[in-house]
Amino acid sequence: MCGIVGFTSTAPHDPAGAKQTVQAMADLIRHRGPDGDGCFADTRAALGHRRLSIIDVNGGGQPMFNEDGSLVVVFNGEIYNYKALRAELQARGHTFATDSDTEVLLHGYEAWGDALPKHLRGMFAFALWDRAAGTLFCARDLFGIKPLYYYNKGGTLLFASEIKAFLAHPAFEKRLNEARLPDWLSMEYLPDAETMFAGVYELPPAHTLTWHNGRMTLHCYAAPRFRVRQGRSLRAWAEKIGDTLAESAAAHRIADVEVGCFLSGGVDSSLIAYETARNQPDVRCFSVGYAEETYSELPAARAAAKALGVPMTETTVTAADFFAANRAIQWYLDEPMPNPAEVPLYFLCKTARERVKVVLSGEGADELFGGYPLYQQAVWAARWQMVPRGVRRALAALLPGCGFLRRGALPRWQRCARADYVFETPQERDRYLKRDYKAPTPARRCKPYFDAVRGLDEPTAAQWVDLQTWLPRDILRKADRMSMAHSLELRVPFLDRRVLGVALGLPRRYRCTGRRGKIALRAAAARRLPPELAARPKRGFPVPLADWLRQDEYYARVKAKFTGPVAERFFDTQALCALLDAHRTGKTNAMTKIWAFYCFIEWYEVYFVEDSPPKL
Repeated sequence: MCGIVGFTSTAPHDPAGAKQTVQAMADLIRHRGPDGDGCFADTRAALGHRRLSIIDVNGGGQPMFNEDGSLVVVFNGEIYNYKALRAELQARGHTFATDSDTEVLLHGYEAWGDALPKHLRGMFAFALWDRAAGTLFCARDLFGIKPLYYYNKGGTLLFASEIKAFLAHPAFEKRLNEARLPDWLSMEYLPDAETMFAGVYELPPAHTLTWHNGRMTLHCYAAPRFRVRQGRSLRAWAEKIGDTLAESAAAHRIADVEVGCFLSGGVDSSLIAYETARNQPDVRCFSVGYAEETYSELPAARAAAKALGVPMTETTVTAADFFAANRAIQWYLDEPMPNPAEVPLYFLCKTARERVKVVLSGEGADELFGGYPLYQQAVWAARWQMVPRGVRRALAALLPGCGFLRRGALPRWQRCARADYVFETPQERDRYLKRDYKAPTPARRCKPYFDAVRGLDEPTAAQWVDLQTWLPRDILRKADRMSMAHSLELRVPFLDRRVLGVALGLPRRYRCTGRRGKIALRAAAARRLPPELAARPKRGFPVPLADWLRQDEYYARVKAKFTGPVAERFFDTQALCALLDAHRTGKTNAMTKIWAFYCFIEWYEVYFVEDSPPKL
């Protein structure tokens, strides 16, 4: 696990100066790799690397070259099948100088060219400079576990694991992508490749980027599709899921350092901890919660740790901790993110890093196996579509306050609950904005994803759209940034090519019904875990933030932001304060809206007002 940076240009540059620039870029993401660094520059390209040593700790430094120095690579991630690939490449005559997974990329590119990513099982983002051809080749893993951003302007292409690295390059023009502010306020992220920095794009999951003579080409190398396999019983599916996950967990334990687990007490993390403990009985587990026990995961995590017989380290987050850390968190995230779950995750990673260098976590299980209530709601929505359209529209008009009826009268792409996650409608959102952005509706932004899977049933389509949007741009982004903020490698065994292959064949009735989720995964858990763990209902990530915002200290802190210069620039401050007051008096629960505005303001201050990063 590391951080990568670099650039290339159509105009030749001085290698010494380019090396200084790429070193400065790498220094801005030092937290991703405090164990070592390295740079390369010639007259056309420069690559930089920050290393967190996990495999081949004493070797494996980067940038890494092939035998004749014609190829140079920088790599962030882990390749779990690197030993098998190494043996295959050696059989074809390739000679290896290290025991690291990085070297597989060099020889793999020599053997397979731009088809290399199809051979890789793992989480990765890498950039490979072909000096002879003058070609830069970049790739990102199937799920988007590891990040990669690029900025292409005036014949210069910048790339990095984190956007903040671009701040050190003289060609980078830092500007807010203000036109997308309405979308961000509605969804808490942008559902496409754009970012909140103008001109900066995120390389999508399962994509490659090739740059040659100033021409940039993006290519999708894999497009997973649900292809249901019939004729298998629930018991058979449970066995298949369990065996595949066990093999994935074993592959994800490959490391030359100690590996731990996150444990919330839910079925996903409990399964990962169980599989890890089978081969590593004293595996260290970590959990986080709040002093307010109503909102805390710690009681469930303690029960899970006891049932599994594993040691657990607890972290407790206070209101003071929560608010004090948010500024640094927004810096690490690169883009504003108001998901309250990122804050306890930040502290959980901090505690874990004091004891281990790698953790396994349960992200991805809900998206693959149908765990979110959103998918259960989609089952009911699909049934509702059987009612004549005129009747649905009439009932929606008769009861306009009923969200289910209102959405049920709309086309599928307009029923996307994540599109209007923060505000009920775009019109409600726009009352807080200072200007009319004339933006498309958030649902319109999501329409291309739903159009791509028109043939799927509604719950399955919602899962597929989540795999393209919500998973990489919310779940995995905060997992990567909060872990890397503390130089901790976070691995996700559910997000594995082989596990995905099983999930894509699972019939919908074994994923979710109108009342139950993760049916087959829970059946798999029941074959391995104690009954109380396998049957534990999904709890989400509760947080006491709504209560804290009603306390004088935190109300005053937020109100100061809501009446400050950044709020004055973008928002109707009277409307913001009225929203905050209504929440304080209990007239409404506006926690999600308030925190979205607050996080945007803090993020904007960090990146566009202050001259230096926050004290971390």
